[in-house]
Amino acid sequence: MKKIGVGLLGLGTVGMGTYKVLKSQQTEMERKLGVELEIRKIAVKDPQEVADQVEDPGLLTDDWREVVGDDSVEIVIELMGGMEPAKTSILAALKAGKHVVTANKDLVAVAGRELLDAAAENKCDFLFEAAVAGGIPIIRPMKQCLLGNNITEIMGIVNGTTNFILTKMEQDGMEFQEALDLATELGYAEADPTADIEGLDAGRKVAIMASIGFHSRVVFDDVHIEGITKITSKDIQYAKEMGCTIKLLGVARCDEEGIEAYVCPMLIAGEHPLAAVSDSYNAVFLHGDAVENVMFYGRGAGSLPTASAVVGDVFDIARNIQHGCCGRISCSCYKELAIKKMENTKNSFFLRLLVEDKCGVVTAIAGAFAANQVSIAQIIQRQSKKGVAELVVITDSVKEGDLKKALETIKAQETTREISTVLRVYKAEKGETQ
Repeated sequence: MKKIGVGLLGLGTVGMGTYKVLKSQQTEMERKLGVELEIRKIAVKDPQEVADQVEDPGLLTDDWREVVGDDSVEIVIELMGGMEPAKTSILAALKAGKHVVTANKDLVAVAGRELLDAAAENKCDFLFEAAVAGGIPIIRPMKQCLLGNNITEIMGIVNGTTNFILTKMEQDGMEFQEALDLATELGYAEADPTADIEGLDAGRKVAIMASIGFHSRVVFDDVHIEGITKITSKDIQYAKEMGCTIKLLGVARCDEEGIEAYVCPMLIAGEHPLAAVSDSYNAVFLHGDAVENVMFYGRGAGSLPTASAVVGDVFDIARNIQHGCCGRISCSCYKELAIKKMENTKNSFFLRLLVEDKCGVVTAIAGAFAANQVSIAQIIQRQSKKGVAELVVITDSVKEGDLKKALETIKAQETTREISTVLRVYKAEKGETQ
């Protein structure tokens, strides 16, 4: 049987999971692929630290160049993470005619075009299914199964840590810090959770999905990002009363004016399929003109779920090698669409304000909104304590820039004590399920 050599760069959480899945699949490879995959080299920072976790410690090296430079290695799996030396190692592998699989969302979201161009130039495969939503297949479906569609929206929950935190805040009444502490204790949050709770991780995934879904390059810096650190249990309770839940959503939409891409906490109606996605699970919901609505759901992170996506890509490349058709699907960004400024996007909003409990205050606030083309769907005085009233305002769909101007006017009014909460309310596009 033909043997295909595989090299691993990195043996951390996902790397070890990939190693285990490849080993567990050895007896099935002949029937699944018609070839055998054989791990030839593994690069790690400290070979001695992981020597007892691999079957053949002689495969270990502390230099990625030994993996990329090994003539017996045809497929390189990059799982080191970060920008460098990951980028340099991938480019070196592609230039050497080797195929590459990665789970590196940071790198793909920033330098995807350069890497895909290098792969095309050298007639190699460069696959990165695991870079978005862990074990959930979404990249390949958009590039292949759904290619006959004009996709107009991709949105979803693509960070398990923040979804776990918001779930605990909703179900158990926790405040943000308490839920974050629990997530850290259970291993859902890193020691430094900034990338998760500030929305950076989700932003990278939105950039990748938007690029593929809309066939136009979207990079990380194009994505407007807000995290969940300011969400309170009171916001969660108000959302419940409105029949909604609060989720950190990644949203990408495309119309005749261009692409909008953002990550932020949003209220979403309880009947929407994404509202039921809880704990550390992820889900991606997209709308196409032919398929209408499709949702992908599952574990968005973790050693084995992510390894599942990595090994799926490796198997795909092995088939391509076997049948001599490598490099058949490369960069799909053949358009150059404008990226909308956030101020020109439209959403409905949930606002919570503290104001002096006096006659004419509500009228003044309504006037500030009207003067800036902000239409109010609902305004309710929730409670009054010591001369201070809490107002909850729900707007119709408005331009972000107009809302910002209205809030600046309201904040400057002498009777305004605080603008406590400003949250977007997700509304499905025309023709989609709410």
